[in-house]
Amino acid sequence: MSFKIAIGAGHSLYTAGKRTPDDEREWSFNDKIVVAFIKEMSKYEGVEIRRFDDPTGKIDVPLITRTNNANAWGADIYISVHHNASTGRWGNWTGTETYTQTGVGGKALELAKLVHPEIVKAYGLRDRGIKTANFHITRETRMPAILLENAFMDSRIDILKMRDDRVLANAGIGIANAVAKYANLKLKPIPTPQPKTEIKKQGGNRMLKLQDWQWRVIADVLRDQHKDGILSSPDWEVMARNKELSVDESILLIYATLGRNLDRLKGK
Repeated sequence: MSFKIAIGAGHSLYTAGKRTPDDEREWSFNDKIVVAFIKEMSKYEGVEIRRFDDPTGKIDVPLITRTNNANAWGADIYISVHHNASTGRWGNWTGTETYTQTGVGGKALELAKLVHPEIVKAYGLRDRGIKTANFHITRETRMPAILLENAFMDSRIDILKMRDDRVLANAGIGIANAVAKYANLKLKPIPTPQPKTEIKKQGGNRMLKLQDWQWRVIADVLRDQHKDGILSSPDWEVMARNKELSVDESILLIYATLGRNLDRLKGK
């Protein structure tokens, strides 16, 4: 049974007021974190992830639609990604906050205690703590839910972090690490790389007799096979361009490349 993660970037590109004093949109910052989170979570086994905002940012999906859909899906946790604001004009307020629902502890608080330090670490801003509030997202969800206010959009201090894509990516990765710990998830095994085909030069007296254009075609094919990792050496392309391939060598190449391609088709 998979662990279901509901996540959403707060608001949309066009939500009134949800922007910096320089008209940078909150959703754009939120989205980069969500994308980084999903990418990092894809490394774990037994995970399903759904976004409950509009991934294009064009539609501000109503909060009731987000929570109803997450509840209907049976999500195990819900994470809502936001950035804060104070007056809407540049100031020096600063810091990171994580919210759970008023009067709710248990699993939601456990999740917040794992996620919050990761956000503080990623941004390197003042730790404003884990707080409670009566937000729709945390109130109307049936699963443990947290709402992140990672930094202040109207802070001269915080905006420098928000404009750094590395900070936003690290925030997404940090949230993923926290969720993996919360749900005791395991990383997917790393695929064993397939060994490259090794062919020793066989020599032979029977040289191929081909026209110039045929040699060029063969050389181009061998070049592509080398780039794709089917042939381990570029020497075969060189030999073809120099018209130095024997019949025996050509037969070996055919068998080797056919075999490797069949392996790929079989998913080996």
